[in-house]
Amino acid sequence: MQKNALAGVGFGLLAYGIWGFFPLYFHQLNHVAPMDILANRALWACVFVALLLMLSRQWHKVRQIFGKPRQIAMLSLAALLVGSNWLVFLWAVGNQQVVESSLGYFLTPIVNVLLGLLVLKERLNGKEWLAIGLAVAGLVNEIVTLGGLPWVSLFLAGTFGTYGLVRKQVPVDAQPGLWLETLVMLPLCFAYAIWQANSGHTVFVLDTPSTTLWLIGAGILTALPLIAFAAATQRLNLATVGMLMYINPTMQFLTAIYIFGEPLQTGKLLSFALIWLGLLVFSWSMWQKRQGA
Repeated sequence: MQKNALAGVGFGLLAYGIWGFFPLYFHQLNHVAPMDILANRALWACVFVALLLMLSRQWHKVRQIFGKPRQIAMLSLAALLVGSNWLVFLWAVGNQQVVESSLGYFLTPIVNVLLGLLVLKERLNGKEWLAIGLAVAGLVNEIVTLGGLPWVSLFLAGTFGTYGLVRKQVPVDAQPGLWLETLVMLPLCFAYAIWQANSGHTVFVLDTPSTTLWLIGAGILTALPLIAFAAATQRLNLATVGMLMYINPTMQFLTAIYIFGEPLQTGKLLSFALIWLGLLVFSWSMWQKRQGA
């Protein structure tokens, strides 16, 4: 059992470590338009996961999904949510908004709690209400500091939180689900590529071999952390997975401040402090629930 938990932590660290590394990776593609990156990311992720499905002989699971229209519809919605999330994240990296994107991913667990309350009619305890209150206070402070809505943070938190809710209601394994999600994205990506080709711009065949390799790697890196995350959740309790979740936005935040040199005003630091405190209260509540289970 201890070896199983240790392996789960290893898979979790791999998943969140890769996600936290994304700003550095996609910074290498700043010269490529975000929609071009998204199109290539979807295509190469689809190809890579198809190879994994072939090697693991899981195509029968894909065929089973095609016989269930509701699952296809839910996975199509999931594809729209995660695709738009990827696009805004790529825009944020290209426009020195990684601090804002990290704030969005810090907010995601709180969004999950709110969605559970509003959609799944889950009941919250006092600590979870306190966590939401602290996060809301952080957002209000952020709005005052910016003089407007932190739309990048809110969009990333909202789309990824809703994506998690949708995927939770579709009993499909990670690999078949991801393959179908990227497959659903491809018609839009190909339509965009055709539109760009009419203007003399090629989306899938780029200027240099190095750029092409970076884009192929982006597709592979899209699939690997999701597979590792699925393996982690099979071996760990939710409280441990929840604590590991903070690795990704913390890495993004540190990358933005210490590597990309993005400014961090005092007001924004207070916003982060309130949200971090809310996440600590939320994690404490999760741990107590697990201990009492």
